[in-house]
Amino acid sequence: MALITRDIPTRERLIHALDVPDPDAARATVETLGDSCWFYKIGLELFMAGGYFDLLDWLVAQDKRVFVDLKFFDVPATVGSAVRQLQGRGATFATVHGNDAIIEAAVENRGDTGILAVTVLTSLDEGDMRDLGFQADPRAVVLSRARRALALDCDGLVSSGLEVEQIREETGEKMIVVCPGIRPVVNREEDDQKRTVDVEEAFRFGADYIVVGRPIRNADDPARAAAEVQTRIEALFSS
Repeated sequence: MALITRDIPTRERLIHALDVPDPDAARATVETLGDSCWFYKIGLELFMAGGYFDLLDWLVAQDKRVFVDLKFFDVPATVGSAVRQLQGRGATFATVHGNDAIIEAAVENRGDTGILAVTVLTSLDEGDMRDLGFQADPRAVVLSRARRALALDCDGLVSSGLEVEQIREETGEKMIVVCPGIRPVVNREEDDQKRTVDVEEAFRFGADYIVVGRPIRNADDPARAAAEVQTRIEALFSS
């Protein structure tokens, strides 16, 4: 399908996952990457390390965009209260994982933060889904959750690139789609991400943003690795 040409600065379509042990390591990574990355995902590891909101505030002060990836999942009242804590912080996105009532509570309390519904983690395949009690393949579950998120006025979804094309066929361009589990090279490294695509595949399938973690973090020159991904994105959207 055609690229989704939403009004997003090209340099912000790459989100780097700051999966590092503590805020000091996160700040060092941001400084190392410099102008090669303008959007960062901060998740559970950093949340448990302490200083999460200080880091969020610091990133915003550096003119970076921030994706709060805490996958809020609890009773609806608690999720609503948790999401409300982000109001005024400058976070661009936050993730929620759950049923309709949980998603609805997050949406009602989102303020200026876009709510992204998690569909199926990219680390899960069909066997994992069966272990969790789902008698359906991941694609069917993703599409079901996408329809629900759209009906609940969610801002977007987190989905493997493998399902994005079908999501777009069913929901059009109404929701933002963020694709994690990106492996920039065909010879993808062996890790816990089972349902992956590369940079060009994700955007051609209909992604708005991609999340790249280890291929940048573990590179010999992380800034160069991020810049190379940016070059590939720029080439796609300028052609």
